[in-house]
Order: sequence, then structure tokens, then C-alpha cells
Amino acid sequence: MSKERRNRDWYGKLDRDGFIHRSWMKNQGFPDHVFDGRPIIGICNTWSELTPCNSGLRELAEGVKRGVWEAGGFPVEFPVMSLGETQMKPTAMLFRNLLAMDVEESIRAYGMDGVVLLGGCDKTTPGQLMGAASVDLPTIVVSSGPMLNGKWQGADIGSGTDVWKFSEAVRAGDMSLQDFLAAESGMSRSKGVCMTMGTASTMASLVEAMGLSLPMNAALPAVDARRMALAHLTGNRIVDMVREDLKLSDVLTRASFENAILVNAAVGGSTNAVVHLLALAGRVGVDLRLEDFELGCEIPLLVNCMPSGKYLMEDFCYAGGVPVVLSELAPQLRKARTVMGADISEYVEGAKCWNRNVIRAIDNPLKPAAGLRVLRGNLAPDGAIIKPSAASDQLLEHEAEAFVFDNIEDMKANIDRDDLPVTPDTILVLKGCGPKGYPGMPEVGNMPIPARLVREGVRDMVRLSDARMSGTAFGTVVLHIAPEAQAGGPLALVKTGDRIRLSAAKGQLELLVSPDELARRRETFQPDEPHYTRGYAKLYTDHVLQADRGADLDFLVGKDTRPVTRESH
Repeated sequence: MSKERRNRDWYGKLDRDGFIHRSWMKNQGFPDHVFDGRPIIGICNTWSELTPCNSGLRELAEGVKRGVWEAGGFPVEFPVMSLGETQMKPTAMLFRNLLAMDVEESIRAYGMDGVVLLGGCDKTTPGQLMGAASVDLPTIVVSSGPMLNGKWQGADIGSGTDVWKFSEAVRAGDMSLQDFLAAESGMSRSKGVCMTMGTASTMASLVEAMGLSLPMNAALPAVDARRMALAHLTGNRIVDMVREDLKLSDVLTRASFENAILVNAAVGGSTNAVVHLLALAGRVGVDLRLEDFELGCEIPLLVNCMPSGKYLMEDFCYAGGVPVVLSELAPQLRKARTVMGADISEYVEGAKCWNRNVIRAIDNPLKPAAGLRVLRGNLAPDGAIIKPSAASDQLLEHEAEAFVFDNIEDMKANIDRDDLPVTPDTILVLKGCGPKGYPGMPEVGNMPIPARLVREGVRDMVRLSDARMSGTAFGTVVLHIAPEAQAGGPLALVKTGDRIRLSAAKGQLELLVSPDELARRRETFQPDEPHYTRGYAKLYTDHVLQADRGADLDFLVGKDTRPVTRESH
């Protein structure tokens, strides 16, 4: 016996409430028969002209609608907050949880039976999934897709990754400002997310690896007609998922999270995946912990894309995309159900690699061990992370004196001083940029190399902070130190001249200062005054969890699948 559909409580009643729900919807021209009990599919759209990554989603929504109508469903599109990573201040991460609240309450309050999530830019994908997971309807994702390869002076250039390189070249005097500005227009040539393996493309790849989208969702360029066809087919599939009662929690299992960790390593994915997967797991009740990311530490780097390699997402698509990566990892993959209803192995069927320069075979990787490393020690009691595939090998085992910036303003004001007392061996430390401290945990962990050292040819140093870094960035950067400085973590006690030891191989991050001295420093520690005292930012600061728990809000962990019983009339 089929389960009674959720939309009946809105549109199936022959009373005053049913009259109101149906009648107001009919002012859009919907005829009587679409309220006959067929699946009602919400299309959750983060389209916005202020979010360039997502500016193509209006067209993709039409593709989804075609597929829903064709499969016998009733599509209804609704907007939610859009998070433009490159446009929002102080950081889009501050608002990820607000988007999740928007998505959760929109899905819960309206009479839909299933939902298609349209997103792409870094925080939209995890924010939408977190919100949807807390209601737990049948759910599927269509990503906006990457931009076409950037082009400048006859070569491919990648968003983010080459920006950092060009910026440092200008600071070093190796690139003119005129050339720097000329590259600006050639970098972003179409709608879509970063065409490097930044956070947006990482999350789209992990969505596919977790079985939350149709195959090839991650790599098809935003302007490729095949993405519109994928949207159409997704519209078909979500209707069937409602009929099968295949909910998000049926797909988001422990096994699917482990597959995501393995694939994140193989694609050289963003460190931001850690906080997003931890937060998402908290919504569905999967006991995922920071240590679990060590599952990927011995997985080889297979995808030769910036920032860990040389190619871009368009090349990744033409080489075969995520299905090829899954096929190479097949012996390690966990059995996990997908939105297709079958095991993730179905995504591998027929996968062929068309360019082994872009996607390497498992026995011929770019690097033999590429996964993120989890660090612990007296400087990071609750953990920190580092991305070896984007780091300098010689710096992964390093001990030196620290130079400390107390906050982001201190760093910006002093990093280019010619008399800054640092050497290439110095460990740069940045405080006050964690979830509470900034607030929002911005992507500033990959601090600029001091200008004097840049001019001397230095391009990497050990840098550590309680911040994040862009998935397009590179360098030997220790991130997500927990607890953060603002919460009174040991990072708050570090002073210039202290010695710090980093061992990526041993997973250690140690502040070489005696416990007695640290205790004396703690007696005088005072957190900074909060930057915000009202509105959502205050709510966030008061309730955000630390990075090792995904930086979700404490009262949003878990889900509430109870039906809405109270009427609005």
C-alpha cells in the first residue's frame, strides 16, 4: 500500500482550508487536475545575480520542471537565500547556517512531497543539504556546474588558484598591474562555479560520490547543453523517488560519508569539505568525527586539477568525471544506496577515462597519498587539518619560531612591512578568525607571504590559524584549529618567538612552551569584544559550534520530521 502523500494536507481537503490552498495557487493558472494528489516537487533555487556561480540556475529550473511534468508530478519553484562566496562580507560561511534554516523551514512549511536542490557556489550546496536533511523528504541535487576554462595569453587559467599566483607575482614585481587586470576578464568566461577543484566543484563531486545526484553532475560545464538534459532527467527521477518514498536519510548513511572522504582525497578536494560534511552528518545523526577523515589519508591523488594539479574542471569533464574516479576507487568504496535506488557501483557502470593526463589510474597517481591529515597536540586539542596535496613536501615536517598576528587587521597592516622580523623558516600564526572570532571562519588561513620574502623568491611558508582557506588555494597551511582563539583555545596563548612543531606524518601540532608558562598566560587572557551585537550574526556567535563539529548552530543539530498540524487560518 502506497504511503499517503504529504501534499494532501494542503491540497486534498474539501473544506475551507483546502479551498484556500488550492484557490490561491490557481491564480498562477494551474488547472484543477494538478491538485489530484500527484507528487508535488519543490524546486529550491539559489539563483541570484549577486551570486555569479548560481546565475544559470533560473534556466536549469526550467529543465527540472520539464522533467517533473513529464513524469507526472507538479513542480513548484521557490527561492531561498543565495550565498555568493566572492561577493559577501564578512564571509559567506557566516550565512551557511542561515541558508540551512531558510531551506529547512521553507520545505517544512509548504506542501511539497520531494525537493530538488539547485545550488553551486561554495556554501549553497552544504547549506541546502543541511536544511533538507533536517526535514528528510525525498531530495536530489542539481549543481550549477563549473565555468568554462579561463583563457589568457594563449593559456588556460583557473579561478582562485591563478589569482593567488598572479597576486604574488605582482607583489614580487614579476607581473605588471596591466597584465594582472587584463587576466581578470579572461578568467571568468561563462556562468558557473570556479573551474578549479575549489570548494564548489569539490562539494559537487562529493554530492555525486554520495549518490545525491545523477552521474556527471559535478563536471558538466554550466553552459553545456547536457547539464540542462541532466536537470530534465533529475526532474523525472525525483517524482519516482517520491513514489518510492526514498528519503534523504536513506542515502545519507555512514557509508556514503566514508565514500565522500575517499573521493575528496582522490580529487584533491577542498579542506572546506571537512566542516560541511561534519555539519551535514550532525543533521542526519551519523556519528562522523574529525578522525574519520584519516580514512582518506592513504588514498592517492588521481585528479590532476588545480590547485593540486594543472588542469581544470572542463578537462575533468571531458576525461570522464567523477564516475571514472569512482571506478578507480571501486575496491575501496563502501556499499551505499543512492538517489537512483541502487548501489553507488551503478555510477561506475560504463565509465571510461578519455584522458589519463587528467584522471590518473590508481597505479599511476600524481601523489601516492593525498588525503587530508588531521593534526592534534597541545596547540589543537580538538584537532586541525592540513592538505598535503597542496603543500610543499619539505615543509610538512617543520619546527621553527612563530610570528603572530592577533587578528586579520593586524596581519593586513603588517604583512608587507620591509622590517617584518621573519625568515622563510618562520611559522606565521593568525588568531581571531574562527567561527566566533571573525565571526564566520573566513578563508584567510592562506596568509600572503611577507612582501620582502616574496621578492626574494619565497612562495610558501608554514601558516596556521583557526580560519579556513579557499579550496582554490595552495600552500602548507594548517587550518580549523580547535578550539579557536576567541573561545579560549591554546592558539590564543601563542606569542611571537614561541617554537612550534608540525609533523603531518605523525599528525602532530605542538606549541613548545611549558605548561606552567601557558597557565600564566591564560590567567591574563581576555577574548575580543564581539563584532556584532544584534540580528542573525549575534545569534550565530552565541550558538555556533567549533570547527571540529562542523560549525553548525547548536540548536540545529539533528532533524524534526514531525508533520505540520496547525493551520494558518
